[in-house]
Amino acid sequence: MNESVSQSSIAEHLQMVVDAIIEGELVFFLGAGVNLCDRSGDKTWKHGEFLPDGSELAQILAEEFHYPPDYPSDLTRVSQYVDTMLGSARLYKKLRQLLDVDYPLTSAHKFLATLPKILRDKGCERANQLIVTTNYDDLLERAFKQEEQEFDLVFYMTEAVYRGKLMRRLLNGDLALIEEYVDLRGKFMHQLPSGDLVVIDRPNEYVFLSLEQRPIILKIHGAIDRNNMEKDSFVITEDHYIDYLSRANNSSFVPVSLNNVLQNSHFLFWGYSLRDWNLRVFLHRLWGEQRLKHTSWAIQLRPNELDKEFWLKRDVKIKELQLCEYISELEKWLRVVPQYRRPS
Repeated sequence: MNESVSQSSIAEHLQMVVDAIIEGELVFFLGAGVNLCDRSGDKTWKHGEFLPDGSELAQILAEEFHYPPDYPSDLTRVSQYVDTMLGSARLYKKLRQLLDVDYPLTSAHKFLATLPKILRDKGCERANQLIVTTNYDDLLERAFKQEEQEFDLVFYMTEAVYRGKLMRRLLNGDLALIEEYVDLRGKFMHQLPSGDLVVIDRPNEYVFLSLEQRPIILKIHGAIDRNNMEKDSFVITEDHYIDYLSRANNSSFVPVSLNNVLQNSHFLFWGYSLRDWNLRVFLHRLWGEQRLKHTSWAIQLRPNELDKEFWLKRDVKIKELQLCEYISELEKWLRVVPQYRRPS
């Protein structure tokens, strides 16, 4: 553990996080820094070996497309340059080349995929989590599949007819439930799926997502579709973020059941820093300039003063720890929790 965090402080924090998880009142937020989990500090990105983080992705795109060296080098600017000068097809093709790879799973993804079983084995009634991520890769989905843990996948679309909408990937049996609801109510006909996807066209009325059924992965800035490049979606350019911000607030964007979870949970941020303004965009849509309603935490090693001020403004407490070490300690705490039963 980092020396700047006392053992008593981390113990108190872990107990609060474990309690929130057991009560079903914790939402995990995953940023690009999660891709650095388990990677030694002296290793740089190498195609196929591990996923790039945001700054590495910006550098890759800048080198590939001869981005002017005197221009700002953040990912949104670099992506906007490629999109403007060469078109979105070239940008998407390169992103797919980088992401359509079976990168090794990190301890972060493995932990989240095993968490529902850990909680079920403890007798927890609320064993499923909402996981929100701004990442485009499919490591989390692959981790869940490896553990044979079913999950619901919801992601944002940036292109084509469903631009600005959330899409849900259906599992076996889901279509029958939706069709039954359509027969009863007669007002969701436009939501019938094309293939294995369904558009969430009326989030305030969408009732088919629940943590009582299975964990939910919400990819708020799009996702790669490894089976069909036509369904790839990335919120990555400046224009994408402008369009994203111009949409209605989250109460009419996120399905009502998920919005209720977001409004009534603690947040645990992994892999974010002040540079990740994609997170700030989403939080602004969710609450505007308000502080978070529940105490939340960010795991970030060596945050700078701007990071500290940003998190403080949102009433988010920073724990200065290596993410992989933090996850290891959190899993230990969860596994030693005694058999849990909610009082009758």
